[in-house]
Amino acid sequence: MSNDEEIFKKPFDVVPTSSRNTDPVKPSSNQKKSMEEETITEEQEVERKKLSMLVSAFSEEQLNRYEMYRRASFPKAAIKRFMQNVTGGTSVPPNVVIAMAGIAKVFVGEIVEEALDVMEKWGESGPIKPKHLREASRILKKKNAAPSNRYRGSMF
Repeated sequence: MSNDEEIFKKPFDVVPTSSRNTDPVKPSSNQKKSMEEETITEEQEVERKKLSMLVSAFSEEQLNRYEMYRRASFPKAAIKRFMQNVTGGTSVPPNVVIAMAGIAKVFVGEIVEEALDVMEKWGESGPIKPKHLREASRILKKKNAAPSNRYRGSMF
């Protein structure tokens, strides 16, 4: 088993044979749940295999970039503090903090992708510069894919 497969392999949820119903006419609720779990597990296994095939086709540079992407995250404490400041000190549940950190990661990814497109369009190479990020932000705001800092007034 390759190193990539070990990273993405997760154990299966197995239903004990004693809890299975052998009556073909009316399955028990446990059997219905196990059928749903098996379907979900099969779908997850197919997705894992596809991802494993994709990762195995990566060059070393692409694999390093992918690993960095997977490991990168915003600090949960900083996200929570920011959200509490915005909401006026209201307590923020941990699930909301995790979701917001994920959304922030996706947003940064979109800005970086657009900045790379800007660099390519301008015929430049090398690291992304602030001018590329500003242009990417402007383009995304124009497409309504990024929040604008202009006050828009009440919607109602």
